[in-house]
Amino acid sequence: MEHRDRYDGVHLLRGADRVEEVEALAARLGGRVGLRGVLGDLDRRARAVRVPAPAAVCGFRWDRDDMRSARWWPQGITTSADARDPEVVEGRSLLVTSAYSHEVDGYGKGARLTFVDLTDPSDIRYRHVLLVEPFLRDDGPVDVRPVTVHAGGIVWHGDYVHVAGTARGFSSFRLDDIVRVPAGDSTRLRVRDDRVDGFGFRYLLPLRFTYEGHAGSGLPRMRYSFASLDRSASPHELVAGEYGRDDMTTRLVRYEIDPATSLLRVQDDGRSVPTMLDDGGVPGMQGAAVVDGTWFVTTSRGRYRLGSVWVGRPGRLREHRWQLPVGPEDITYWPSRDQLWSLSEYPGARYVYAMPRRRFLKEGR
Repeated sequence: MEHRDRYDGVHLLRGADRVEEVEALAARLGGRVGLRGVLGDLDRRARAVRVPAPAAVCGFRWDRDDMRSARWWPQGITTSADARDPEVVEGRSLLVTSAYSHEVDGYGKGARLTFVDLTDPSDIRYRHVLLVEPFLRDDGPVDVRPVTVHAGGIVWHGDYVHVAGTARGFSSFRLDDIVRVPAGDSTRLRVRDDRVDGFGFRYLLPLRFTYEGHAGSGLPRMRYSFASLDRSASPHELVAGEYGRDDMTTRLVRYEIDPATSLLRVQDDGRSVPTMLDDGGVPGMQGAAVVDGTWFVTTSRGRYRLGSVWVGRPGRLREHRWQLPVGPEDITYWPSRDQLWSLSEYPGARYVYAMPRRRFLKEGR
């Protein structure tokens, strides 16, 4: 699909800013601590390891609990190289991943972000932050509910993190809004006058607004299965696409980011429309990153077979087989390192790893 009249009906529409609800939550919890508060309180340690994949040149594994968790499944990835130029935030090289919750013991916990400090590869520390939707109860006080999205991809740009929600579009969070909560019941999420329970998390990141997906002209609504940032485009663009098998669509899409706000560019009618929508993806896509017009797409082959990287342009992608760990997910590009970073999802085989981009600029195989 190369002509705008073929895809102009596909768009995102941003909802209202939940500024009142976020302010009420911050006031109830004693104010915001922001990303700086989280980085000063990293409570878990990852370990650098050799990642079982031909393309990986370095990487790490999570701690024992996170490697084996039946509840939390890693999905998206972004870095401080997406957020800023130069590529550090608070003086640190940071990596952020997302995960969604399976139901365990009869309930789920929504979605979370994990902030990882990679500044010292011999001392990798991280902390989980729960994503929440603040709302005002009928009787007035603020409360929160989990953000129940697949979180298959994330983009960090400026102070915002945009989280892919498949058919629901995107959910956007402002990192300055992070609040700290007291230790509470790990089975509950609630804010009351006498207590706060955060599913066992010490930090919450409240939702600011959503981008709801729409389609017209007889086109199916886009499924935003994964996302990344193309910093080689000017202005920067958010890249996303669809996981699909069999007769499902496998489209790839791009949206321009407003450099002044780090939000998606909007037209006069309030819509964000694609700068590109192409149905030339491949089955089983888990992530896509774009560098100088070249696409790098990850695909998976189930629990026991290595994944692939597809390289080229939509409709002309060539496969590099058996290059990734089992269960590969989202992918992002780190310019100063000229590396592609990705992660894997299956319990016992959860890695975060880097790959040299130039490895794939050869004939597909």
